[in-house]
Amino acid sequence: MPHLPIVVLAVVHGVTESWPVSQWGHIRLLAILTGWKDQGLLIDMALEVGTLGAVCLYFGRDIWAMLAGLGRAMKGRRDRGATLAGYLAAATIPVFVAGFVFDHFYPNAFRGLIVIAWTMFGFGIVLYLADKFGMTLRRIEHLRAADAVVNGIAQVLALIPGTSRSGITMSAARILGFERADSARFSMLLCVPWIVQAAAVDGYHLLRSGGVDLTTDAMIAAGCAFVSAFIALAMMMAWLRRATFAPFVFYRIVVGGLLLIIAYDLVPPPPWW
Repeated sequence: MPHLPIVVLAVVHGVTESWPVSQWGHIRLLAILTGWKDQGLLIDMALEVGTLGAVCLYFGRDIWAMLAGLGRAMKGRRDRGATLAGYLAAATIPVFVAGFVFDHFYPNAFRGLIVIAWTMFGFGIVLYLADKFGMTLRRIEHLRAADAVVNGIAQVLALIPGTSRSGITMSAARILGFERADSARFSMLLCVPWIVQAAAVDGYHLLRSGGVDLTTDAMIAAGCAFVSAFIALAMMMAWLRRATFAPFVFYRIVVGGLLLIIAYDLVPPPPWW
C-alpha cells in the first residue's frame, strides 16, 4: 500500500478516535471518497496499537493508578484505582456482548451512507443538548457503578457507524452531570479496553493467517496514529477545561448535513463520488 494513504488513514484514525466525531464513520467515508482499497488487518492492528499508546501515555497517571490498585486489591487492599478499573470493566461488558451479536448475526447492518449521515448529524445534536443542559458538578472521583453502567450501555450505540464511541459516552457523562474535561477523561479511559479487544481480535486473525510480519507500512501507520492521537487528545482536553463541545457539535452537524444532502440526491454528488 502506498505511504500517502497510510499516513492519511493513520491521522484520520488517531484524531477521530480521540475527538467525539466518529472514527468508524470517517474511515468508511474516507474509503468511499477515495476508493482506496482495504488496508488489511495488519494496518488495522497497527492503527489500534498506535492510538492505544497515545491514550495510555496521555492518561498514564490514571492507567498506573488502576494497575497499582489492582495489585493492591489482589493483596486484599482496595483503593480508588482498583474501583475505577472495576467501573471500566463493568462499562465494557455491554458493548462486548452487543459487538459479538452483531458480528455473528448482523455483520452488514447499519453500514450505508444514509446511516452514517443521520448518526453524524443526530448524535451531534445529542452532544449539543447534553452539553448545554448537563450540570457541571461532578468529577471522575465521584463516579459510581450506576454511572459506569449507563456509559457502558451508551457505548453499544457506537457500533453504528457515525455515532462516535467517544461522542456518545461524553454525552452520557454530561447528562449525568460530569464536568466536560472529566467526561472526556472517562470516555478516553473507556476506549482502552475497547481498543485492546479490537487489536486482540485482529491479532488473532493475523496469527491464524500467518501474516504477522512487521512491515514498514505497519510502523508508519502506528507512528502516525500515535502522534496524531496524542496531539488531538492534548488539544481536546485543553479546550474542554475552558470551553464547551460547540466546535465538535458544529463539525458534526455540518458534515452530517452535507452527507444527508448527498445521500438523498438533493444536489448532484461531487465528481469523485
